[in-house]
Amino acid sequence: MTGHLSSRRSFLHAAGVLSGSALLFRYAPDGVLAAFQANPLDARRAQMGGTPIQTLKLGERLVMLSGPGGNVVVLHGPDGKIVVDGFVKPAWPALKGALDAIDGSPIKSLIDTHWHFDHADNNGSFRKVGAGVIAHENTKTRLMQSHDILGMHFDPAPVAELPTQTFPAGLTLNANGEQTRLSHVAPAHTDTDIFVFFPKANVLHMGDVFFNGFYPFIDASTGGNIDGMVAGAEAGLEIADAQTKIVPGHGPLGSRASLDAYRYMLTTIRDTVRTAKKAGKTLAEAQAAKPSAAFDAAWGKGMLPPDDFVALVYNTLR
Repeated sequence: MTGHLSSRRSFLHAAGVLSGSALLFRYAPDGVLAAFQANPLDARRAQMGGTPIQTLKLGERLVMLSGPGGNVVVLHGPDGKIVVDGFVKPAWPALKGALDAIDGSPIKSLIDTHWHFDHADNNGSFRKVGAGVIAHENTKTRLMQSHDILGMHFDPAPVAELPTQTFPAGLTLNANGEQTRLSHVAPAHTDTDIFVFFPKANVLHMGDVFFNGFYPFIDASTGGNIDGMVAGAEAGLEIADAQTKIVPGHGPLGSRASLDAYRYMLTTIRDTVRTAKKAGKTLAEAQAAKPSAAFDAAWGKGMLPPDDFVALVYNTLR
């Protein structure tokens, strides 16, 4: 999951990785907190949905939109718009306006990088305007299930909000002068992750396999694990060169250098925690040793406080 959600305590019990407490908003106003207690998912949607959309040009036909959910990339041109990820439901009017402002072409396809609501929440909205929805086959499976995660309950998605096209390993889309390559990633953030690569523009969208500038959430409840996150970062590095613009699921636009720094952080913390766990250290003992200390100043100010990230690493080691 994502955004500027923050916690003072271990809050990931619903994700199957920590024993702990309810999720708390550090910066939310009292009204949002009251709504959160009544309906956490709707409150989270409302909080995220009001974030302004920011636009960044990535190339002649590529635009990045950021704000109310995971980062969105738009390939536009005479063949219609291909959109990667779609923000949360309350942001749809603003997103539709931003898409219409790019050019007059219709919205042809939406690509889900994975199943989480801050990326796939608007599947139904895209379908209503005539777009197809493309995703890995596991994304459709996960959307058809109920989930309890981060204190939020998700019912199975209605049929009208499911992907219309799925694939098991890879898919290439030929449109607007690009051969857009979609490739499944072995379970990392979830078991539904894909990369989307635009080779002509040299832009790679990594979804939530890459959080740029803060510790990533790993959804163990749907197959995520720390080894997969490391392998996913390494797979991204194999695709990228020094000029590649790398779009993270969350955070600012990245580069090969920033992705390599992320990989180094993940690998170092994982290896340190693995050594402690193999030595019989409990989670509390592993946390007390502060295995992330060297990285906390740079990476520890986002969604996950350092101890919570260490808990995710410890509990998803295989």
